[in-house]
Amino acid sequence: MLRPWKIEIYIDYNATKAVYLQIADALITAIQLGRLKSGEALPGSRTLAQRLNVNRNTVVEALQVLLNEEWIISKERKGTFVAENLPTQQQQKHADHTKSAEKYVNNIARINFDDGYPDSKIAPVAELAMAYRQIFNRNARWQMMGYGSEFGDPAFIDALVQMLNHQRGMKINKESLCIARGSQMAMYLVSQCVFKTGDYIMVEDPGYKPAWKVFEHAGATLLPVSVDGEGLIISQVVKHLQNNNRIKAVYITPHHQYPTTVTLSLQRRTELVRLANEYNFTIIEDDYDNEFHYGYRPLLPLSSLTELNNYVYIGTMSKVVAPALRIGYLVSSDSTLVQKVGALRKIIDVQGDGIMEKAVLQLISDGTLKRHIKKATNHYKNKRDRMAALLRKHLSGKVTYNIPDGGLAFWLIPNKEVNWEEIAQKLFTLGIKFITPDHYSFDHTTNGLRIGFGSPTEKEFEEGIIELGKLL
Repeated sequence: MLRPWKIEIYIDYNATKAVYLQIADALITAIQLGRLKSGEALPGSRTLAQRLNVNRNTVVEALQVLLNEEWIISKERKGTFVAENLPTQQQQKHADHTKSAEKYVNNIARINFDDGYPDSKIAPVAELAMAYRQIFNRNARWQMMGYGSEFGDPAFIDALVQMLNHQRGMKINKESLCIARGSQMAMYLVSQCVFKTGDYIMVEDPGYKPAWKVFEHAGATLLPVSVDGEGLIISQVVKHLQNNNRIKAVYITPHHQYPTTVTLSLQRRTELVRLANEYNFTIIEDDYDNEFHYGYRPLLPLSSLTELNNYVYIGTMSKVVAPALRIGYLVSSDSTLVQKVGALRKIIDVQGDGIMEKAVLQLISDGTLKRHIKKATNHYKNKRDRMAALLRKHLSGKVTYNIPDGGLAFWLIPNKEVNWEEIAQKLFTLGIKFITPDHYSFDHTTNGLRIGFGSPTEKEFEEGIIELGKLL
């Protein structure tokens, strides 16, 4: 039996306010004016969606806002009802809708376009679990249960040193490297040991904001440097250096720049190294997705260049195996800095996950990790090609992009200026979540969108791209 319902809700699809917020505010107004009374039942989400001619998920979001702000209550197996004790203060009407939406977004988005996460479905979970069990079955396993080194498992460090020297052209030893729980922790440790209040660091713009927050937390002030089709614009670097004598470092993602995916050109790499030596600043190189390259052999890291005096190189195992595996590492040309990092790490963490490090080491030693990277690279190359075909099919003439030669994301630039916030809100009402460009910008909105192709399915990707194309 349908519940009585006489409330009319007008939805303005041209408004900047999201549809679910329009519905929530209309219901709040109806409650405040007494049209909906305490204890009165609301129609079910499916019925209400049909009456309003909107997606059911949109109604679910609106009801969640009302539940969060205590305008309605939910009774198990009975439905939703106007609350007996209503919010008394007018300002609670908005009790920060944005916060409510952000809290709920991960629970209702059917399709979630991240910025380049790996596909966890192909992670070598069974092999990692087997290696973990085998470690506990070893003789003298009790020896592993005590404290270890704050720098990481020595054998694991040796394996990483060998990998970096042989595969990435570096010339380091075990005193140059420290393990951390992910690249973000490595960034934090370095920042705390390098910067103090009053120091400056140059960063790519657009760029990786989580790293910016780490630098600012250490007391450094950010200096933005624009990015074009060849990466970091060196003339802007020179201008900063000429105007500021307290620049300690530059933070770059030269292999596949985040978020635009461009590769820093060889000429600019050479010039940046020359400037770093001349002005005595450190190049902090974040090589977050070195393993996945689909064309010719990738350029070696700047940190592999013997003429570079001061560098910090940061890498991760999380994209290789799975995001949940929090193993990152840092390498520095300054062994004293590595010792400072180890001392700080010991204060906050004592040591890393030595047993997991041993398990990953076993995957390296028996060739499992090498086989997985080869398999994963083929998997992602095929996904990249399929996604590129979908972009050509549904966004031709609407966006400009290059097919990336590595990494796990596309960078789309609309051919016309668009309101990304409005587009994101409208897509969200359909259960589709994108990361808006303000996540990459310094003090402006970048007119580009980064879309990861590693984790979404082809069906999800196509549905999301079709809906995006309708709004561009």
